[in-house]
Amino acid sequence: MRSVFVYPHLDQVGTVAVLDALSPGQNAPWLVEGVLYCWLESEDEYLYQGWEPDGVEHLTVTIGHRPDWAIEIEVSGRVDGTEQLRRLVLTLLEHGGVVTDDYSDHAWTAGEIRSHARHEGLTFFDFRGSYNRLI
Repeated sequence: MRSVFVYPHLDQVGTVAVLDALSPGQNAPWLVEGVLYCWLESEDEYLYQGWEPDGVEHLTVTIGHRPDWAIEIEVSGRVDGTEQLRRLVLTLLEHGGVVTDDYSDHAWTAGEIRSHARHEGLTFFDFRGSYNRLI
């Protein structure tokens, strides 16, 4: 599984309502577009488990505080999932916020995702570019 963490400016209730509308009758996880598995993660559970301290610090500085919840979205390795993920993330960031992915320490904004901005040579959720760096 490949994953991203979305830190929307929309509150938890509003974010859950968006996910409920996109995945009627199914939550924990929400299944969106048949390929995206979404969970509400809180800091007291697993939100920063496995994170490097520098990554948490960078996120905290970027947002202005350490978020105590996020939406984790996992994409199965059996599908590309890029377009579905972009649509969902842009929906969740409609009111602002950032998203982090498995491939960089950058906190991506909706504007950066829409414009295909690059950070250290990678775009948002650039698993192909990351893989190509390894070979």
